[in-house]
Amino acid sequence: MRGFIIGRFQPFHKGHLEVIKELSKDVDEIIIGIGSAQKSHTLEDPFTAGERILMITKTLSKYDIIYYPIPIRDIEFNSIWVAYVKSLTPKFDIVYTGNPLVRVLFEEEGYKVKTPKFYNRKEYSGTEIRRRMLNDEPWEHLVPDEVVKVIKEIKGVERLKKLAKSDKYENKT
Repeated sequence: MRGFIIGRFQPFHKGHLEVIKELSKDVDEIIIGIGSAQKSHTLEDPFTAGERILMITKTLSKYDIIYYPIPIRDIEFNSIWVAYVKSLTPKFDIVYTGNPLVRVLFEEEGYKVKTPKFYNRKEYSGTEIRRRMLNDEPWEHLVPDEVVKVIKEIKGVERLKKLAKSDKYENKT
């Protein structure tokens, strides 16, 4: 049996890892949809789809989990979104999501949808991790070691801080 889960993974954190490990007990293979794949270099979505795939593949390489990371762009057309996702992915039998819209869209198309157990949602949150990065607070313990390495390799914290700077015009005349 093959399951489908989608997230932005900005960045991939230990909560995501725990959910994927749990799902792997229910299904033989997991399709990991990298949502909003077209977005990057913003405060909410600082990492590219490729960087997020790198975070996921490097982390999951040490687990016995069969998975397929697939970038999925936003199309802003909810009534055909499930068909769009199906056109990009292998066939799947079950959907895992905590997002009410995603749940409704897949249920309306006849899919069985389960809500995965969330882990320490207050800290294991991309928003919280990015906030900590911006404020020079400890964040590394919230993501797998492999993700820390990827973020350091791509200078992700520096990118986030540059994005957060004001773009006020300086008059030098």
